[in-house]
Amino acid sequence: CPAPALLCGLLAAVAAVAEGGRALPQLSDDIPFRVNWPGTELSLPTTGVLYKEDNYIIMTTVDKEKYKCLLPLIASGNEEEEKDYKGPTPGELLEPLFKQSSCSYRIESYWTYEVCHGKHIRQYHEEKETGQKINIQEYYLGNMIMKNPSSEPGSQELCCGSDLFPSLTQIPTKNIEGQMTPYYPVELGNGTPCSLRQNLPRSSTVMYICHPEAKHEILSVAEVTTCEYEVVILTPLLCNHPKYRFRASPVNDIFCQSLPGSPLKPHNLEQLEKQQEMLKMPFRRVKEEEMPSSKEEKFSSIHKPVAVGSHQLLTVGTTHISKLTDEQLIKEFLSGSYCFHGGVGWWKYEFCYGKYVHQYHEDKESGKTSVVVGTWSKEEHIEWSRKNAARTFYLREDGTQTVRMVSHFYGNGDVCDLTDKPRQVTVKLKCKESDSPHAVTIYMLEPHSCQYILGVESPVICKILDTADEYGLLSVPS
Repeated sequence: CPAPALLCGLLAAVAAVAEGGRALPQLSDDIPFRVNWPGTELSLPTTGVLYKEDNYIIMTTVDKEKYKCLLPLIASGNEEEEKDYKGPTPGELLEPLFKQSSCSYRIESYWTYEVCHGKHIRQYHEEKETGQKINIQEYYLGNMIMKNPSSEPGSQELCCGSDLFPSLTQIPTKNIEGQMTPYYPVELGNGTPCSLRQNLPRSSTVMYICHPEAKHEILSVAEVTTCEYEVVILTPLLCNHPKYRFRASPVNDIFCQSLPGSPLKPHNLEQLEKQQEMLKMPFRRVKEEEMPSSKEEKFSSIHKPVAVGSHQLLTVGTTHISKLTDEQLIKEFLSGSYCFHGGVGWWKYEFCYGKYVHQYHEDKESGKTSVVVGTWSKEEHIEWSRKNAARTFYLREDGTQTVRMVSHFYGNGDVCDLTDKPRQVTVKLKCKESDSPHAVTIYMLEPHSCQYILGVESPVICKILDTADEYGLLSVPS
């Protein structure tokens, strides 16, 4: 294998049987490793993980370079404390939080998430309409409240008794910012029916994680599969249990010494490291003839976290553009050749102005699953706009008004199993200022089965909203 693959092969070989039939311990991706190339002089650490002379493997590169790699003996370091622990269970430690009827909140770009511990998880959006009427869009992502058949109508009690706090034989972990962190799971079901799953109720797993300085904050909310969610809560209550305490994962060193006839470090690996060093150098000015010429290479789309304070609030599609000016970008967007991508969780969305709206999920094993939510027809949109407001205005302080949002109708999507009718979507294009001039936020609502609202917010849209005609159709600013 080439040098970079040597490192992967090294870790894989640790879990296999080495030369002479010596069984080596099973290793996990949860434990970080670092490969060192000490040369002929090797001084092993006197603290931390232990090493034994016979705990090694021989690795060979594609260039027939051979190395003897000494492996660490892995131990967690807190076995005695965890073994002797006789204190409260995780459920007992969390019980005060549930008895207090307390709730935690997380505010994102569009949605607000409400976790009332031991009761429910609610996702909602409030919007003031004409006349100060408040319109609330909400979904319950999970409930633990159920009717008590023996009690009076309308009364409720906490669901499931002791099942609220399950007994765990093995403590699960989750990768939180690169750290495999133990958590205590609480399952909530019986949420709002999900039309994408034959009206099965939404459900969630609430993962409680120890954090000494936390105040039961919601760290993240993610839709891991259609209408199934994971909510991570930071709480100090679990920190009294040694198995749930936050601890830094030590990096375990693997020492690889070259055998006679081999360089101190694989040749291909040295070449790779030199290339990486060059990439760290300041960017030089690229000559015009070196710029990519094809239209597809003029811009690239990635999904990038947008951080506020110390927490990541949501993931948006951010586009980095090299040669396209704002005017060119607007022209390509309005022609439908430049599409917006975004979305958080299981489903992502692709919006091509004047063409279509797609909802898709990409999986390494099964590939890409795509649903046509709606396709564009100018005639159908104009007919729709005669019955619906295609433009929403904002009144300035000087008495003039400007377009705040335009709405477009996209029909004739894939046929919906629940209604036997084509899917359709109303696309709401809003101006949203941002530090990144080409940032895009996209979210999807489903007020009725297979009838959607797609919100698209971007600084790009700010530049063209005032060009909207009576039907809400946009054009390149003059």
